[in-house]
Amino acid sequence: MTTLGPTELRLMQGLAQKVTALRPELLNGDATIGELAWVWGKDVDTLAPFWRHRFWFADGELAAWGWACLPHHIARAGGAAIAAEAANLTWQAHPDRPELLDGILDWYDAVADGADRLVTVQSADQAAQAIVAAHGYVFDTEAGSDDGSWVQFNTRDLADVPEPVLPQGFRFLTAGDVPAADAVQAHRDAWPGSRFSEAAFARVRGTWPYRADLHVLVQAPDGTLAATAIIWLDEATRTAEFEPVGTHRDFRRLGLGTALQLNGMHLARAAGATRMLVACRGVASQPAARNMYYGVGFRQLSRDLPQIKAKG
Repeated sequence: MTTLGPTELRLMQGLAQKVTALRPELLNGDATIGELAWVWGKDVDTLAPFWRHRFWFADGELAAWGWACLPHHIARAGGAAIAAEAANLTWQAHPDRPELLDGILDWYDAVADGADRLVTVQSADQAAQAIVAAHGYVFDTEAGSDDGSWVQFNTRDLADVPEPVLPQGFRFLTAGDVPAADAVQAHRDAWPGSRFSEAAFARVRGTWPYRADLHVLVQAPDGTLAATAIIWLDEATRTAEFEPVGTHRDFRRLGLGTALQLNGMHLARAAGATRMLVACRGVASQPAARNMYYGVGFRQLSRDLPQIKAKG
């Protein structure tokens, strides 16, 4: 078994760049350059034993890839555990080679044999929807419901970005201005229960295309880092992506998320980006994140259609 390492990850990101340039509405939300870097960097030390991957090449270029996470249960100190009962597939195919999803799903069946299998396709990807149905997948009514976990992918051009406004006493910083431990704590404060650690952050910082000057923060008057976001810039497509974005639970409803994003978009534009991407939960029952992104000019590009195939 070959480990999914930085070299393999960079190949996967290269295909993401091509899809972003050609057909961004077909870009799987979990397969952007930023999402790949973030997930791999923060989870590789823990989940690598449960990852499987395979590449498909055409004319010497990567044309498709599959990345499966197998079911697992990892005991942790204090009685907490990391667990997944079903296998999950992240994938991407070049827009000119949609038929390669057939091979990806055949491979996924083999490596996830004996487990329920999850996969997501995009609402704009008619070819993928037909292929997964032919392989026995059905719409996951729980994950895809009005109260489900599905996400939507949003885009915005950077031609006209309002100036950010912070409450009095708050200020913008970047990760280059603070110790690594403080940046990690900012993330954990925004997502209580997060397993994010300094070791994981070191992996993230070393993963292309992370830049400390595009890892933006808001500091409160008492010194608390009250909001945090990482911007992943792809200079080739002049596209930047927020992942993740979060606010300390004690500092919500102050407009910090809006200000942080506007500041981040100004920084991304100054670095050469002309377009911004962000994913968020799309369910109507939990509209806060979506409304925040809409409030700074994002609009839906596509949405997840979660699929499931029962074991057997």
